[in-house]
Amino acid sequence: MTYILIIIGAIFVNNIVLSKFLGICPFLGVSKKISTAVGMTGAVTFVMTIATIVTWLLQKYVLLKFDIEYLQTITFILVIAALVQMVEIVLKKVSPPLYQALGIFLPLITTNCAVLGVAILAATSKDFGLMESTVFAIANAIGFGLALIIFSGIREQLEFSDVPEYMKGAPLALIVAGILALAFMGFAALA
Repeated sequence: MTYILIIIGAIFVNNIVLSKFLGICPFLGVSKKISTAVGMTGAVTFVMTIATIVTWLLQKYVLLKFDIEYLQTITFILVIAALVQMVEIVLKKVSPPLYQALGIFLPLITTNCAVLGVAILAATSKDFGLMESTVFAIANAIGFGLALIIFSGIREQLEFSDVPEYMKGAPLALIVAGILALAFMGFAALA
C-alpha cells in the first residue's frame, strides 16, 4: 500500500513540475514536439532513477557516516553530471536524431532541478529506504514525463489554432502550463 501511495502522490498529487515547479526549463523548452518530449522523458527517467539510487547510497553510507552532509549538494550534482554524460554518449551512438532533437536540453539535465530535487528529497526522507526511494524516483520521472507529454500534445495542437499574435509562444505556453497545473490539483483528493 505504501508504494501505491508513493506512486499516486508523486505522479498526480505532488507532480514535480506542476506542483513543486522543479524542472521548468526542460518542461517549457522541450515541449514543442511529442517525439522530443518522449525522448526527454526517457533520459530523465533513467538519470533520475539511477541518480536517486546512487545518491541515496552515498548519503546513507558516506555522507552521514563521515558526518559530511554539507557536501550533499555538490556530491549529488557530480553524480548527476556523470550520469548525464553517460546518457549523452549512448544517445549519440544509438539515436543520433533524438540526440540532435534534444540539443542543449540534454546537458541541461545535469542542472535539472527536478533530478536534483528528487534525489535530495529521497535521500533526506526519514520514511524512505532504498526501495521506497527508487519507487519515488521512478514515479516522479513518470509524473515529469506525463506532464511533459500532455503539455507537448497541447502545444502541438495550438500550432494549428488561430491565436492572437501577442499570445504566441511563451505567453500561451505559460497559460496552458497553469491550466494543466490546476487540472492536476484535482487529483489532491486521491492522497
